[in-house]
Amino acid sequence: MTEQTAADFAQKKVIITGGSSGVGADMARAFASRGAEVWISGRREEALQKIANQHPGINYVLADMADEAGVKTLFDIAGQNGRPADIVIANAGIADSAPLDKTPTRMWEDILAINLTGVFFCLREGLARMKAASVTSGRLIAIASMTGKRSYPYISAYAASKHGVLGLVKSAALETARSGITVNAICPGYLDTEMTHRSIEMIQQKTGLSAEEAEEKLKIFSPQHRLFAAEEVSAAALYLASDGARGVNGQALSVCGGETW
Repeated sequence: MTEQTAADFAQKKVIITGGSSGVGADMARAFASRGAEVWISGRREEALQKIANQHPGINYVLADMADEAGVKTLFDIAGQNGRPADIVIANAGIADSAPLDKTPTRMWEDILAINLTGVFFCLREGLARMKAASVTSGRLIAIASMTGKRSYPYISAYAASKHGVLGLVKSAALETARSGITVNAICPGYLDTEMTHRSIEMIQQKTGLSAEEAEEKLKIFSPQHRLFAAEEVSAAALYLASDGARGVNGQALSVCGGETW
C-alpha cells in the first residue's frame, strides 16, 4: 500500500451498518486502512468487537438497523465529537427464500424491515445530519443486489426489498443532486461470504445436493461462473466514496461479472 493510498480518506468519518462480517467487515478494514475513522454497527457484539480489534481506526456500536431508535443511537455515538459522518454505507441485510405461495408473513416482514426500512432509516439519518452540518461532499451508499435489477425464483421477499432500495436511492439522488451529496447503490452478484454460505446450506437441506453442487446452482447466474469476493464490493464502495466519483449519482453499480437483465 502506498503512502498516498493509505491517506485517501484521512479526516473522513465513515458509518457502515452490518459491519460484523462479510462485506461490511471488509469495507470497514478498507476504509480504516486508508485513514478513515470508521464506525460499524450490528446485532452481535462479540463479532463487532472482533472486527474493531483488527484496526485502531474501527469503532463499533451495538444497534439494530431495523429499529429507528437504534439507528439514531448509532449516529449519536459516532457523532459525539460534533462532526457527522462524511460517508454512510447502509449494508445490513438478511436473506431467506421460499416459493411465493409458501412465504410466511413473518419472513416477508423481517426481510423488508432490515433490507429496506433499515436502509431508509440509515440514509435518512445520514442525510439529515449532513445537511444540518452543511456537508457538501457527503456520500450515501446502499449495498443492494443484482436481484434489485432482475430476480430469480423463490426469493420474492428478498427481491422486493432490493428493488425498493434502488427506487429509494434514485429518488434521494435527485433530491441531493445540487448539494454535492451523492446517493448510489452497489449491486453485487452472489458473494463468497457467510450469507451465501448459509444459502448454500439451505439449498443442500432442501435438495439433498452436495455443497459443491449447491454452490454451482449460484455460480451459473454469473457469466464469469464464480462467486464474488467481498473485496470487489469494497473497491466499488471506495470509488463511490471518492472525490473522483462526485459526478456519479443515483446509480446502481453492478459487481456481477457481466450479468444482464
